[in-house]
Amino acid sequence: MNQQKNNVREVVRQMFLYLLVGIGATFVEWGVFYLLAEKFFITYPVAVTIAFAFSTLANWKLGRILLFKNVEVVPGELKKIYLTSIAGLLMNLLIMYIEIEHFAMDQMLSKIVATAIVFQWNFLVRKFVIYRI
Repeated sequence: MNQQKNNVREVVRQMFLYLLVGIGATFVEWGVFYLLAEKFFITYPVAVTIAFAFSTLANWKLGRILLFKNVEVVPGELKKIYLTSIAGLLMNLLIMYIEIEHFAMDQMLSKIVATAIVFQWNFLVRKFVIYRI
C-alpha cells in the first residue's frame, strides 16, 4: 500500500512540475500566437503552427531542466518530441477550427481552451512514450 501511495505521489509531483513546464511553454506559445495573429494579422492556422513550433522547443528545454533532468538522453529525443507534438498541433487546430468557425469564439480564447486540452496529451506522451517513466 505504501508503494502505491508513493507511486501516486510521484505522478502528482511529476504532473505539478510538468504544469510549471507547461506554463512556461504556454507563455511562449500565446505570446508568439498573439503577435502573429493579432498584431501581424497572420491567419490563425499559420499563427498556431508557428507558435506551436516555438512552444514545443520551450517545452522540451524546460522539461529537461525541471522534470526529465535525471532521465538518460533518449536517442533522437527532440525529433520524437516534435513528431509526437504534431498530433498535439493537429488537435489544437481542430479544436480551434470548431470553436472559431462553428461557435464564433474569439481566437485568443479558443487558443486558451485548446492549450488546456492538449496539455494533458503532451504530458502523457512524454511520460509514457518518450521517457517511459
